[in-house]
Parts: sequence; C-alpha cells; structure tokens
Amino acid sequence: MLAMEHLNSSGPIAFHNNTIMDHEVKGVDNATAQRNPTSAGLNMTLGILFNVMALIILIKAYNRYRRRSKATFLLFASSLVATDLTGHVIPGALVMRRYSASSGSISNLTLSFQGSPANTDASCQFLGGCMVFFGLCPLFLGCAMAAERCLGITRPLLHAQLVTTARTKTALTMIWFIALCVALLPTFQLGEYTYQHPGTWCFIRVIEGTKSTDLAFMILFSAMALSSLALAFVCNTISGITLIIARLKKRSRSERFSTRSHDTEMVVQLVGIMVTSCICWSPLLVFGLMSATRSYNNPEFKDKTTYSELMVMGVRLATWNQILDPWVYILLRRAVLRKIYRITKKQASMKGRTFSSIRLDISSLHHTEKNSVKTI
Repeated sequence: MLAMEHLNSSGPIAFHNNTIMDHEVKGVDNATAQRNPTSAGLNMTLGILFNVMALIILIKAYNRYRRRSKATFLLFASSLVATDLTGHVIPGALVMRRYSASSGSISNLTLSFQGSPANTDASCQFLGGCMVFFGLCPLFLGCAMAAERCLGITRPLLHAQLVTTARTKTALTMIWFIALCVALLPTFQLGEYTYQHPGTWCFIRVIEGTKSTDLAFMILFSAMALSSLALAFVCNTISGITLIIARLKKRSRSERFSTRSHDTEMVVQLVGIMVTSCICWSPLLVFGLMSATRSYNNPEFKDKTTYSELMVMGVRLATWNQILDPWVYILLRRAVLRKIYRITKKQASMKGRTFSSIRLDISSLHHTEKNSVKTI
C-alpha cells in the first residue's frame, strides 16, 4: 500500500475510455517518469525493514513476558505489525508488477499502468479489497488492544480470569475474519471496487456512478473504522486517568509499581497507535463519505475533480499508517524513554549548573566592585 503513495503522484488520468489516446499523447514525459520504480521500491523496502525491526523487538519481548500480563498486549501488537508488513508486501508487489509491465511502449504503459473507472479488472478488485482489509485490521486491532489494557488496568482480577492466550488468538482470528468478510462484500454485489483518480489505485466507487450499494458499503466501512477509533479513544482515556489517579495517590508498593510501569508503557504505545491511525485514516474515511454522498445525491455534480484530489490526499495519508506504526514500538519503549529522560535530565542539570556558575560570577563581580568602591 505504501508504494501507492508514489503511484498517486502521476499525471492526470482519463476518466473515460474515449480519452485514453489523448492521455497517451499528452503524457509522454509522465509515462517516462512513471517507468522508473526506484522511488516506490526504496520506500516499500524501508517500510518492510521498519516493520521487520518492530516485529523482532515485539517477538523478543513476548518471549520474555510470556507468562505475565503484558504477553497478551505483545501478542496483539505483534499481530498488528505482521498485518502491516503483509499490507506492504502483497499490494506493493502487485504495484511493482504494474511498474514492470509498463516498461514497454507508451500504449502498453497507459493500458497496464493506469486503469479506467468504467472497466475494472481482477487486479483492481484485489487492490480494492486490500485497501479495505488492511485498513480495517489495524484499526480493529488497535481497538482490541485498548480494550484489553483498559480491562487489565481497571479490573485486573477479571482480566486474569477472562483473558488467556487461547482466547486472544481466537479474538485475532475473528478480527481478521470480519475484516475479510467486509472486504469481500463486492463479490456478493454489495458495492464495487473501481479505479480512483489518477487511475493507479482502487477503492470503493465514490465518484463516478455511485449506486446505493456503493454508498452503503462506504458508510459501513467508515462507520466500522471510525467506531474503532472512538472506542480506542474511550478505553485509552479511562486507562490513562486510572494510572494517573493511582500514581497521585501513591498506593502502590514496589512490585505493584513495576506493574504500573509496564501499564504506563503500554498505554503510551496505545495512544501513539491511536493518534497515528486517526491522523492517517480519518481524512480518507471522511472524504470517502463526502464523495459517495455527493455523487449518489447528484451524479452530475461539478466538483468531481476537487473530490478526486481529496481522495488522493486521503489515500496518501492512509499509506503512511503502515510506516509509522512500527516506530511506535521502536521509540516508545521503556528503555528508549528512560534514555531520553536521562539525557534530558542531564542536559537540564548541565544548564542549571551553567546558570548557577553565571550567577556566581555575577555576584562575585558585584562583590568585587563594592569592595573597590569602599577602598576608594
């Protein structure tokens, strides 16, 4: 999916079959530029590398805390990173294949690299399904992680009773299954995937010829995604407030404090995941709803170009979710946060010493001047 961000920076696309030849003539320079997959390949490689790094960190942590309360969280987090990694590899490989297929003539380039919303193919259906599946899965997983931590912090005894490794794996399977069922709805004629402007990515039909089933599909997708974000926000807020109250009251013993420290680390990571998902996915969800509603109510509306550009901006932000999620686990770990805290504290201490030295020098200077005046 990350590679799509670079595909979307291409030139204008013809929205109807009768304008493809005109696009061939006008887009020679763009076609030559699109033929070079270096930038997309480099960014996809970096995305895969970051996800693999985060996955290794999480697997090591899971083996270390296998029998503790943190194990469930780490299992969810590892599944989230693995899903993001798969979302890089599968759609990215298909996109790079289209790059390779475009290495022929300009005519072949236009037909293989860019598609028409009027004629979708199997690859477009697959890309559209990937957009929905790999969009819902991280949001569902982030919501499940937030709910699990909220239960673990507010009701630890109930959490120990209910949450087990077997049930966690069952929940993961259900999450992937639900997301897959939603992504496969167009197979049952409930909505349709189509090429989106500029013809290099596929999503639910929201601009051209939107039907009632397309609008319902877009509403369902957005409602499920936004509900997941809202529920995650509520759970993370409750968890954060509970931890703050516990810390202010200072009721914890040394062992309990260690547990709270782990809880704080997990909640900080969950907040990072939630903020990243909100920033990356909210624009596409909102713009998709706006476009589908406008297109369904008024098929001949005049702002199609504007809404198409908004959708492109939304998908560019959405593709960054998979590249930013791994850095939440890489950076927001206790070891890293402690190092940052120590460095910050050391810098503050050095600044304090510098200010104290300056004040001492100034006071010494004033004292010397006073003595000189008295002597005179």
